[in-house]
Amino acid sequence: MPAVAAVEAFRLSLPLVHTFQTSSHRKSHLEHIVVRVTDGSGAAGWGEIASPSDPYYCPETVDTCWMMLRRYLAPALAGSEWDHPSEAGRAWAKIRGHHFAKAGLDIACWDLWARASGTPLAAALGGTRQRIEAGVSLGIEPSVDALLAEVGRHVADGYRRVKLKIAPGWDVVPARAVREAHPDLAVQVDANGVYPETPEALAVMRELDGLGLLLIEQPFAPGALAAHARLAEAIGTPVCLDESVDDLDQLDTAIALAAGGILNVKVSRMGGLTAARAAHDRAVAAGWKVWCGGMHEFGVGRAANVAIASLPGFGLPSDVSGSDKYYAHDIVAQPIRATAGMVPVPSAPGLGHEVDESFVRARASDTFRT
Repeated sequence: MPAVAAVEAFRLSLPLVHTFQTSSHRKSHLEHIVVRVTDGSGAAGWGEIASPSDPYYCPETVDTCWMMLRRYLAPALAGSEWDHPSEAGRAWAKIRGHHFAKAGLDIACWDLWARASGTPLAAALGGTRQRIEAGVSLGIEPSVDALLAEVGRHVADGYRRVKLKIAPGWDVVPARAVREAHPDLAVQVDANGVYPETPEALAVMRELDGLGLLLIEQPFAPGALAAHARLAEAIGTPVCLDESVDDLDQLDTAIALAAGGILNVKVSRMGGLTAARAAHDRAVAAGWKVWCGGMHEFGVGRAANVAIASLPGFGLPSDVSGSDKYYAHDIVAQPIRATAGMVPVPSAPGLGHEVDESFVRARASDTFRT
């Protein structure tokens, strides 16, 4: 295909319809970076950098990504040529790390190529599903009653799986309350790596183990693979890794150590669709279960998540819920919607959703073009 002619980036924030609280931060709005890659013919593809705004649990903040994108990554991609989007990463191969920033460009290259070839992105990646099952991720609420109200609202909307954020002091009690209120609901918990491997924390994990959870996600710090392996051997509930795995080498190590049995594949954390697809393939081949997580993406990143979640190995419900759960006004003209907990996989070329470019340009707090 023609060489990449230009890379344009937009930094913008959107207010959340419901404040989201995790073990490390509380957010009422999210700031992401949207990128637009054009080729010599004028065709364009869109991507999203869904990095956090602060370094509480991820060192790649939106500020860091903006700097790397502007100084290094966008100039490296501009002028490059490739036949298939999986080859686009050669342009930035010498730049170590910075997976979130790379993910936005990788998504845009896949969208550009798929649109040019008239292929839905899901099909281009090897997806086989026409619909994906979506769950919802719920933050730490002011009270158990408030949490139960949120769970009840989403169950009424048709979602059949919820993920509860937990932290020391907010773990067994809220999880047990949700389980008792909804005995048939698929429930999983996510700690974002905030527990130390102490007797007290292990006691909490054993109590959670008795609640019939779908999985316990990332209880210990990202580098504590041995601790996760010991926990996986000690309890019956599957241990899921997220922050521990942001490249294929880490995945290989986790598999070798039996540090879990489930992988949360995040397009943003892995460095894009190319790497996420490879992680899916490798984990499934090793006998691990995989599911698609998210970073509260705007419409572009969310559409990329829908596409990757259509791959055959994603057998557990994804975090790709309807965008109306997070944003009153998304950046795509036809936002992603979930019906009875199911999200349709677009059949139109590329991402399958048209970006509201005028809204993006008007909303952007900063922009550049390379």
